[in-house]
Amino acid sequence: MEKKITIKDMPLEERPREKMKGQGAGRLSNAELLAVIIRTGYREKTAIHLAEKVIARAGGLRFLPDYSLEELQEIKGIGLAKAVQIKAALELGRRMAATLRPTTLSLNSPQDVACFLMEEMRYYHKEYFKIILLNTKNQIISLEDISVGSLNSSIVHPREIFHVSIKKSAAAIILAHNHPSGDPHPSNEDLEVTKRVVEAGKILGINVLDHLIIGEGEYFSLKEKGLL
Repeated sequence: MEKKITIKDMPLEERPREKMKGQGAGRLSNAELLAVIIRTGYREKTAIHLAEKVIARAGGLRFLPDYSLEELQEIKGIGLAKAVQIKAALELGRRMAATLRPTTLSLNSPQDVACFLMEEMRYYHKEYFKIILLNTKNQIISLEDISVGSLNSSIVHPREIFHVSIKKSAAAIILAHNHPSGDPHPSNEDLEVTKRVVEAGKILGINVLDHLIIGEGEYFSLKEKGLL
């Protein structure tokens, strides 16, 4: 059986742990950070080579959270232990982002909303439609999941949106969904759904303040663009 090449077999100045210790985690590449987690490679491949392979197979770091344990184990060199380590690290990152997001924040601009949602929603591989419920001071009451899947009028119905809004006594709401493609520009369906929800909100006395579409590090505000 061939000996696995580990990070310890690499020259000292190339080892991610030593690089992190001397220069800080921010100086490590995505592959180097992942290599620290998976620790060992296989056969003639180092952990960094294996990490690069994992990221490439996923189509980029942003899609890695969508990989299941079974899909990770289909990659040569990734067994159950490494797959579990990767999924655990990704889940910790997701929970950290959610923990750092203040729920008492007042949302007074599209940029505020984008900052509130971006780190969570930019990595989704499927379309998630959410609503932010606000009180009379534009402070967040809660963030609610409405649907998962391609946005259309049959999946996102005003009934589901305003049922929870009325139940939690929201004075206003903000609509938000992501585009897994990374391009936040709205489709015709996005505009149609927004129009229907805004009209229903006027009847019920619940103001729809905006609809934000989250892309890869950027957002599109329908209000900001005069489309609301």
